[in-house]
Amino acid sequence: MSVIKELWHSNICPQTDSRNNSPAMKELMEYMARHHDDLLKTLNDEQKAIFEKFDDCWSEYSSYAEEAIFTYAFRLGMQIALDVLI
Repeated sequence: MSVIKELWHSNICPQTDSRNNSPAMKELMEYMARHHDDLLKTLNDEQKAIFEKFDDCWSEYSSYAEEAIFTYAFRLGMQIALDVLI
């Protein structure tokens, strides 16, 4: 199956493909999760609510940023491919 069809059928999901995560990235994610949990334990209910809102905003921002990077990288790759063909 072609890459385009794989993308269409959601068989390829770049933002969740763990094969792209280096050992350093995986280690950092583990540290972040641990610190996140440790921080939540120290907060009162009001602070937790504020932190959850921040966490939600950060997740949404990260999603937009990943989309922008993917789009830019895809376009750049296509420009390189066209340049090679010309």
